[in-house]
Amino acid sequence: MNTWQSNVRYVTPYVPGEQPDFTDMIKLNTNECPYPPSPKVAEAVAVFNEDSLRLYPDPNCRSLTEAIAKRYRVAPEQVFVGVGSDDVLAMAFMTYFNSYKPVLFPDITYSFYDVWAELYRIPYIRIPLMDDFTINEQDYLRENGGIVIANPNAPTGEELPLSKIEVILAANPDSVVIVDEAYVDFGGTSALPLLEKYDNLLVVQTFSKSRAMAGIRIGYAIGSAEMTGYLYNVRNSFNSYTMNRLTLTCGVAAVEDEEYFQEITGKIIKTREKAVERFKALGFTVPDSKANFLFVTHPDVSADELFTALREEHIFVRHWNKERISEYLRVTIGTDEQMDVLFAFLEKYLKERTVSK
Repeated sequence: MNTWQSNVRYVTPYVPGEQPDFTDMIKLNTNECPYPPSPKVAEAVAVFNEDSLRLYPDPNCRSLTEAIAKRYRVAPEQVFVGVGSDDVLAMAFMTYFNSYKPVLFPDITYSFYDVWAELYRIPYIRIPLMDDFTINEQDYLRENGGIVIANPNAPTGEELPLSKIEVILAANPDSVVIVDEAYVDFGGTSALPLLEKYDNLLVVQTFSKSRAMAGIRIGYAIGSAEMTGYLYNVRNSFNSYTMNRLTLTCGVAAVEDEEYFQEITGKIIKTREKAVERFKALGFTVPDSKANFLFVTHPDVSADELFTALREEHIFVRHWNKERISEYLRVTIGTDEQMDVLFAFLEKYLKERTVSK
């Protein structure tokens, strides 16, 4: 090893979902929205003053934080924005988790959590989900340096009831509890009302899923003004200009179009519920989901076999070869037409497989 390499920080990075590029593909592997962003976003882009790009953006992101604050009826100083919820969560890990005590999060959840913990040298414990992939809130009533709960959880889609989130908050007044709500807009219940009672709560959401803006990178956190103030202090010690002018403009336009937001989330929920019945009719087991995806397994066909067969047809879903979930596929909810293609293939494949036996 070269001398300089001995000072390198070695980490195992997060592996994002595959981004294939085929004209005929059905892309159901990265939980993107199947519908375009609000038409108001397109209008904002069309009239955007490109000359303004020569100027630095507002480091306080006031236009966007004020729009989000108005939407959720909180004070602007309670809102922190970043380059996607990954940026927000990374800043939160760096800001709040600095004790010798371990941070707690489930063993099956968003796989960036342990990456950030390793990167920032934060001790952590992955607490096993129960056999039905739900969280036992009693497991989080122990000494800790912080808690992170994705709710609804990824990749399972299961939701922890708000009453159980409150049990965790009430039992851990000396720890920051982060509730990652990337998928809450698809039928889940937000923990935001609990901010009135608990100053140790931080709620994180994103524009990538329900606002159809994964490509523009906007995430945000809502907490007490004191809580978000600490986040801004850390962010401004790292990079004061994280949000560019065009992103801020598009973000405001998206937040202000509530009618379109309700329309596309409603469509996805409706398609998801139909997909649940279609999967079950084909023999799949499907845990309850409050997200824009389903986590499915088949008793007679391995997940790896199905993943490969689908991929050969340019139908992309997500598969992890990990303990406890290696026999599951995560399937993003697409349009009705995309889901029809998926199910037509599955019906044909499973029928032909049965006949060949």
